[in-house]
Amino acid sequence: MSAMTLNDDASSPLANADSTSKISKPRLWTGRVLTALAGLFMLFDAVGKLVMPPPVVDAFHRLGFPTSLGAGIGILLLVSTVLYLIPRTTVLGAVLISAFLGGAVAIQIRAGSPTFETIFPVLFAILAWAGVYLREPRLGALLPLRK
Repeated sequence: MSAMTLNDDASSPLANADSTSKISKPRLWTGRVLTALAGLFMLFDAVGKLVMPPPVVDAFHRLGFPTSLGAGIGILLLVSTVLYLIPRTTVLGAVLISAFLGGAVAIQIRAGSPTFETIFPVLFAILAWAGVYLREPRLGALLPLRK
């Protein structure tokens, strides 16, 4: 018995989605720009956690984290972001970044942070996924937007 892939099941939404479906140039470029913006911000954040400048150290203390975790968190975020920026692994990277940002929301809620600091990771995850959604036609089959 062979292993079944997502595209093998005729009832799967991916079965009818052609990975080479034509995407309009404006949609493709909007997706690329959103992905680049999200990626650059995440790289900036990862480097900040690796370098640990005073504002990052202050944030770690305010949120109750030992600064010794900075390098590990930075590497985790860096790897997730690199996966996000590689076209073949962008969906995996987006999932990992979403998990990272979900943890950020939990930490902000626990710390009693202001509303914007709490919802910013959610807004950012939406931005990151919007870039992928616009570039990847198969996601439209999984998450159709209705008029």
